[in-house]
Amino acid sequence: MARKCDICPFAENPGFQAPSKEDCAVVKMHRVGELQVEAGRPILEEGSDPQRFFTLLEGQALRYHTLEDGRRQVLNFLFPGDLIGLEPIMLGASSHAVEALSPVTLCVFDRAQVWKMFSQMPERAFMLTWQVAREEHFLGEALISVGQRSARESLAWAFVSVWDRAGQSGLVKGGQMPFPVRQQDLADALGLSLVHTNKTLSRLRAENLVKWRDGVLRLPDRDALARVGLVDETVIRKRIYL
Repeated sequence: MARKCDICPFAENPGFQAPSKEDCAVVKMHRVGELQVEAGRPILEEGSDPQRFFTLLEGQALRYHTLEDGRRQVLNFLFPGDLIGLEPIMLGASSHAVEALSPVTLCVFDRAQVWKMFSQMPERAFMLTWQVAREEHFLGEALISVGQRSARESLAWAFVSVWDRAGQSGLVKGGQMPFPVRQQDLADALGLSLVHTNKTLSRLRAENLVKWRDGVLRLPDRDALARVGLVDETVIRKRIYL
């Protein structure tokens, strides 16, 4: 059964900016249903021009780009509240793919109605622009990790970043969060070899800064890890959801 917007899991989450009653009515009018995708299955295919876009309601996903020789660059890890599929609306085709890391539930919106929906709630559309800008900031920080941070700094930055994003989504509970990625995914995100990633992760574990096993992540001292990763603490704001 599809979940009603009136009981949206983000509405009472302090990490999100809830819509006004008027905006909520607009979203409800344009929302066309829900979609479930199994772990390991594609949500969005590279080069596609989908007729739908989505809000990730439950579960986690991975955004990546594939090079001509088959190598993969992971661009971002996606958590509940993140939008999927807006790029093709702007550019006509998706330059990346999105894959479900765990079973996911998506809120589905009709692409043809996106401009009408945003015109009916311009303030919220503007706030979503800020969210896109924050995504650019994240990708810029990831590029710094690839080009300038050491492997130890890069892994520390990555773990703190996903921890904070997951925390806003309500996934951090009891000092831990689900993180169903492979070490190879993390290596692909940071431009590291799997061997280097494994060795560096072992050192962070030995320092009791990271505990990651069986798809569960714990950060015993998040602030200490943030200092190792040279994390920019100035951009945390409430997220926007549809």
